[in-house]
Amino acid sequence: MTSVVQDESWQRIGDQALCEAALGVDRALEEMDRKIDWLERLTPVNIDAIWDGFQASAFRSMPDSQYGEGLDRDAPVLRSELFELPVREIKNPLIEALMLEKQRELDRQIELVRMRDKDGFILASIDLFGHVSERLLQTALDLLETVPIFPADDEDVGVGEVCEAAEAAISGYRERAPDFRCEVVVDPTPGTSMYVSAGNFHVAHDYRTSRHRVNPLIAHEIGTHVLTRHNGRRQPLHTLAGGLCDYDVLQEGLAVLGEYLAGYLPADRLRILAARVVAAHMAVEEEEGAEIYACLVDEHGIRSKDAFDTAVRAKRGGGLTKDALYLKGLEELIAYLSHDDEFEILFLGKFALKQLPSLQKLIDQGILHRPELLPAYYDDEAACQRLAKARKLPLEALYQEKPQ
Repeated sequence: MTSVVQDESWQRIGDQALCEAALGVDRALEEMDRKIDWLERLTPVNIDAIWDGFQASAFRSMPDSQYGEGLDRDAPVLRSELFELPVREIKNPLIEALMLEKQRELDRQIELVRMRDKDGFILASIDLFGHVSERLLQTALDLLETVPIFPADDEDVGVGEVCEAAEAAISGYRERAPDFRCEVVVDPTPGTSMYVSAGNFHVAHDYRTSRHRVNPLIAHEIGTHVLTRHNGRRQPLHTLAGGLCDYDVLQEGLAVLGEYLAGYLPADRLRILAARVVAAHMAVEEEEGAEIYACLVDEHGIRSKDAFDTAVRAKRGGGLTKDALYLKGLEELIAYLSHDDEFEILFLGKFALKQLPSLQKLIDQGILHRPELLPAYYDDEAACQRLAKARKLPLEALYQEKPQ
């Protein structure tokens, strides 16, 4: 059941258990994470113009992406501040190790943004997010071969209905935790779909989707990304709100599974996650956006607009491997759950599965605490039955032919 901790004594105890160096480093890393904001800096601001130009070329040439402010001038200052932090003075070795990991990751994020649209960006992306392994690529190709293609759902709702559902979800969480923070932002940049940035839910003004997909997508964005940020913010270690090192893999896997548990993860969604792996691999091989698009449409049956979005995402900055993490995260999460491991603990903040043993030890030490909130769907008996089913399903069967 959805839970909320009423007694705040845990926070006082947790803060007292952290040495001054740990508290200072944790807060500084949280602030630096906010300043870098690599996702915002690698999101194209001219997606409509790219689509129009691509169509005008008969899908043979994709115009370049344009971006907002970079980090060229600020990078040296940020790096200096980052490595001046007294991480080695942290007395708890578990926390020291977690903060060292995050310090190094933020340095790689600075480099990623600094190398945007320059030679070497792909290497910076691989350094931060990893390469597309042959095994993951083969898994993606197998999914594209075996997961069936169903007729597309009608895109029968727009930004108004999505915002209304988002506000309702936020209100529900605030009833359980009054300090739950999330603003709904209608993004004026066309074609940016929906995403969470700094704990706020963004949706493009021109966004449209199937009515049946709204609540699952809200479960993805607010029920996972915003909720784990809230739970992390309530921890004495605030870096669990912005995310420990390599948190993206588990976050995206958990968010996609949330769509399934909320009642509708369609087959084409699973196919798109596989297509993102193929696109990321092609981007690393320095294939052009038009070539990625053609491969997805002609060889794998991906619908035109989905193939375009996937290609643009893969070519961000010059070739971004981050999109391969969705399928990787989902696969790793299903493997974790197949051993009957605990589901609820995954919502205590943003972290990687490899860090879970350390986090559990910090809970045992009284420094961290269990999740304050769980997703709204966790109150639904049908969702709990889907979770039990998902623990036993092979990856290629993790979709729903129709809304549940």
